[in-house]
Amino acid sequence: MKFPPMAIVSILHRITGVVIFLGLPLALYLLDQSLQSPARFLDIQAFLAIPLIKFTAWVLLIAVAYHFLAGLRHMIMDCGFGEHLRTARITAYLIICVSMMAAIFLGVWLW
Repeated sequence: MKFPPMAIVSILHRITGVVIFLGLPLALYLLDQSLQSPARFLDIQAFLAIPLIKFTAWVLLIAVAYHFLAGLRHMIMDCGFGEHLRTARITAYLIICVSMMAAIFLGVWLW
C-alpha cells in the first residue's frame, strides 16, 4: 500500500510525538543527575558515551527535530498557507528531506 507523502509526514509526526513523550523522562532524569555534582556529570558523560545510549540519544534528537519541522508545517497550514494539493505535497517532501539532513548532521555532531 502506497501512502501519499502528506500522510507519511502526518503519521511520522504522531510517531515522533510518542517517541518524545517516552524519551523525555529519561532525558530529564539524566539532566537532573548531571546537575547534582561534577562527579555525577562525569558519570552521565561516561554513560552517554556508550554506543547504544548514544544511538538512543540520536533517535530522540531526530524525533525532536522532525516533530518540530512537521509541527511548524502543520501550524503554517492551519493559517491557510500551503493547503493546495501540489503545495502540500512539496512541503511534505521538503520536511522529509530537511529531516534527513538534520539526522545526518545530528549523527555527525554526536559521533
